[in-house]
Amino acid sequence: MKIFSALDLRPSLIASLLSLSIISPPANAQSADAGVTFQDVTGKAGIHFVHNNGAFGKKFLPETVGPGVAFIDYDNDGWPDIFLVNGTDWPEHATKHTTPKLYHNNHDGTFTDVTHKAGLDVEMYGIGVAVGDYDNDGYDDLFVTAYGQSRLFHNNGNGTFTDVTQKSGLMGVKEFSTSAAWVDYDKDGRLDLVVGNYVRWSPENDLYCTLDGKNKSYCTPESYKGTSVRLWHNDGQDAAGNVRFSDATQKAGLGEPTSKTLGVAILDYDNDGWPDLLFSNDTQPNKLYHNNGNGTFTEKGVVAGVAFSEDGVARAGMGVDAADYDRSGNTSLMITNFSNQMISLYHNEGKGLFVDEAPRGDVGRASLLTLGFGCFFFDYDLDGWPDILVVNGHIDPDIQKVQVNVKYAEPPHLFRNLGKGKYAEITKTAGAEFATPRVGRSAAYADVFNDGRLDVLLSTNGGAPHLFRNVAAGKPNHSLRFKLIGTKSNRDGIGTVVRATSSDGTQTQMLRSGSSYLAANELVLTFGLGQWSKADTVEILWPSGVVNKLENVNAGQTVTVTEGKGITKSVAYRAE
Repeated sequence: MKIFSALDLRPSLIASLLSLSIISPPANAQSADAGVTFQDVTGKAGIHFVHNNGAFGKKFLPETVGPGVAFIDYDNDGWPDIFLVNGTDWPEHATKHTTPKLYHNNHDGTFTDVTHKAGLDVEMYGIGVAVGDYDNDGYDDLFVTAYGQSRLFHNNGNGTFTDVTQKSGLMGVKEFSTSAAWVDYDKDGRLDLVVGNYVRWSPENDLYCTLDGKNKSYCTPESYKGTSVRLWHNDGQDAAGNVRFSDATQKAGLGEPTSKTLGVAILDYDNDGWPDLLFSNDTQPNKLYHNNGNGTFTEKGVVAGVAFSEDGVARAGMGVDAADYDRSGNTSLMITNFSNQMISLYHNEGKGLFVDEAPRGDVGRASLLTLGFGCFFFDYDLDGWPDILVVNGHIDPDIQKVQVNVKYAEPPHLFRNLGKGKYAEITKTAGAEFATPRVGRSAAYADVFNDGRLDVLLSTNGGAPHLFRNVAAGKPNHSLRFKLIGTKSNRDGIGTVVRATSSDGTQTQMLRSGSSYLAANELVLTFGLGQWSKADTVEILWPSGVVNKLENVNAGQTVTVTEGKGITKSVAYRAE
């Protein structure tokens, strides 16, 4: 979070960027309008929550980071529930009791707070969240990152959770942890855990920084030493029946101690069938770890072209996501950065090389002055082409005093995929509520209403979350959704690649944990089919090597596919 990043821009570069009309709306935005709006239904849904970042005037660094959000179908009723991470007061200034919140989806557009009933009213300085079924019992569990002790909550399958941090071997490691993801990196059928860590900060080593020379401001991460990410290997059950994790960070080759990680994404960038790891770092080079298939990784960020900007500068990376956005068959990358740095849109050229396409299109031009956090590729209009959502917000309320064109509260970016690698920003056409400036942080998506369209949940720092319903005008496009159940592979099917072919081509998606920023999207894959009523063929490649092939799968439904068996359940979307 580099406050003074604007000083790194040379006058000639600023002039050239302004000549490209960076801060003006793209000329083709109106023609790119898909007729979809996002309506704020937070209050109607019964979600009443305010994030507590603990701020009381000392400007402690963790106050700028969170909070995370997640969708989790914790009771397996087919409807995504909502989990909201919360912070707490600093010990020397404790005035209130705050905990995370779990909201149950009532199937009618409303949610019920079940936090206490579920056993999740645990006070902690929470930051991010990852969702996954680490013990393969059929119920998704929660890992909540924190400043201090992160926690693992086991889903008991009866609507309650148990804190198993101690029993699982995760207790005692206290770090400044941010984003996390579940991944079966060695393909043994059990989900492992990768955790991003930020910097070596504590109240005791907090430094004095200032924007205006008079008042204390939040320091940049350059003021503190970096650290490494942490990889926890799932060792399976011990003699007492508890699933245990062991620290595999050094053994796997992930122990570089200078990283300052905020975002984590899982991808297979070279299509070799092994999940690779991408970490977005704040003022340090991003890292892309290639999975060697033997329990170790090799860092490839520099040679792949994703470590630095095009002019060789380590940017302030925040959120991250990966997708085959142009149907090339290769997975490309997106990383959000600090204000005056643009979003990075790294196109996968094949053979291990990426090229940043953002500066040549609306994605770069529209995002120069904003500070992006949560981000993801998702097909909001169901036309079969992954679009982009980015949530923005600065870290210091006083930023406009020193950078007049940079705001504290900022609107999001919604970029529509026009095909052929082109995007157009259409934020203003997506609804006035949606385009309202906020101090945004995390973001996740799910089909909250079981209508086949992807809705959006975002968080704000020190404020309320917002749930936006995806509303299509006129005749909406078709979609087809896949819920995966692994047998030889991990139960969630994380790491499975699905290729769906309809009359206009083939789309490829991997089911992944993590991505965005501190967030967890639903563990269901949604394929937009446009006006086509079916997928002609579907190929499902499980991590175990098992392949399922389906034919003539009708749109308008969520199908459950069990590894090695094929479709074992189908549920039609709920009619309006």
